[in-house]
Amino acid sequence: MPPRHARLLLPLILYALAAAAADQPQWGQRFTRNMVSDETNLPDSFDPKTGKNIKWVAKLGTDSYATPTVAGGKVFIGANNNVPRDKRHVGDRGVLMCLDEKDGSFCWQLVVPKRNDDLPIFRGDDIRMLDWPGVGMCSPPTVEGDRVYMFTNRAEAVCLDIAGMANGNDGPYLDESKHMTPAGQTPLEVGPKDADIIWLYDFPKELGVHQHDGPFASPLIHGRFLYLNSNNGLNSAHNKIPCPDAPNLVVLDKTTGRLLARDGERLGESIVHSTWSAPALGDVNGRTLIFFGGGNGVCYAFEALQEAPPEGQPATLKKVWQADCDPTGPKENTRQYQGNRKESPSNIKGTAVFYKNRVYVAAGGDVWWGKPKSWLKCIDATKTGDITATALVWSYALQRHCMSTPAITADGLLFIGDCGRTLHCVDAETGKPYWTHLLNDQIWSSPLVADGKVYIGSRRGDFCILAAAKEKKLLCSVELGSPIAGGAVAANGTLYVPTATHLYAVAVTQSARIAKEEK
Repeated sequence: MPPRHARLLLPLILYALAAAAADQPQWGQRFTRNMVSDETNLPDSFDPKTGKNIKWVAKLGTDSYATPTVAGGKVFIGANNNVPRDKRHVGDRGVLMCLDEKDGSFCWQLVVPKRNDDLPIFRGDDIRMLDWPGVGMCSPPTVEGDRVYMFTNRAEAVCLDIAGMANGNDGPYLDESKHMTPAGQTPLEVGPKDADIIWLYDFPKELGVHQHDGPFASPLIHGRFLYLNSNNGLNSAHNKIPCPDAPNLVVLDKTTGRLLARDGERLGESIVHSTWSAPALGDVNGRTLIFFGGGNGVCYAFEALQEAPPEGQPATLKKVWQADCDPTGPKENTRQYQGNRKESPSNIKGTAVFYKNRVYVAAGGDVWWGKPKSWLKCIDATKTGDITATALVWSYALQRHCMSTPAITADGLLFIGDCGRTLHCVDAETGKPYWTHLLNDQIWSSPLVADGKVYIGSRRGDFCILAAAKEKKLLCSVELGSPIAGGAVAANGTLYVPTATHLYAVAVTQSARIAKEEK
């Protein structure tokens, strides 16, 4: 072998080994939800127009809000049905797509008709507000082994076979034909490209949860326990919570779907819009806690379940602490503040992140109905009780409403986006700002930090790559031509960038790697 090629071969072999680093089987880091990845050799630029660093592109639909997950050689992402993969499914549907990780080819899909007013709790509502037209499936699934755990557009927790129906209908759930067909229509025949549902738990039917707009939940698995936020929220008139006693945080048995526990907070009328914040987990002084952002702007910590209660006797999660992220905001008669952009209560939409005995969470006025003020809060997770006045380490004012979940690096840099078009870099220890960067529109997605870079997109399709450093350095800005709501993820040497219409698999090409090594 010529000396030059021998010199290049070893780095490429090492790169190939590094690229096989890890799947990304859930939203954020396992348990803590920190939006940081250990992946390396990721691109600092790409361009779909020229094909630079583009591995493959998959068409999703017309209005995807989802973040992908990657596991077991598959990529999973929610979409709508406006670009049907199966001509039998006509009209508005929620879709979870399973793609081949190698080339983006279609493997199978879970198709779910839109929610209607089939349950008493929904009657009299504008059904568009239950499952907004065209939105599709917003939730990112969690994968463990050969099981995929998902929260559908009908607010159902489902456990799926990672192989779909290709290896047959495993059961015990055998009603897939009826489930994927709108009510009143002849059930479709199940085929090899359909999802195989192992079990299903319907939150509105079983728990009285009133879903609103579009359900979002990212399942968190801890042992046999599956934690989910409930998505309980407003009616279509936005003037009351129809089910004030419905749970906000729920624990299911991951094997059977049996209800094991729920919170006992009964947030009721204090929910501003809906319960969209997913749970996180962390060990604090030898005790495992579940952290949860309420739809009332309060962050909670509960003791993690240690054992399953007897069947038919679900437990109540034990609250360890609560911290009001907007203690001066209105607490009573909150409906009168709907649409008030000067004064309103706050809610939490992004997920709380646990890092070094602290919880980092963004809270503020509702993006559609409330004041624009929002804050990033750092809370001491070692306290107990009502810790609103005692556990706040620091508070950092954001530009506007915040839908984002923070990313915190090992060297203490924290990144978060807001609806004021701004990506913030602050010191995780002190809340001191280092820099900000303006994108071309609101940021609804969460930043990803990986390989020394920050990846973030805007609602106008501006996708930026910056150095994850104390000094701002923009590495790349690419216009993807479609709104971005889901976050980028990294897995096995590839960066996945979702937009409303496409999923881009981005990886450093071999020619680029050789050029880099030659330098």
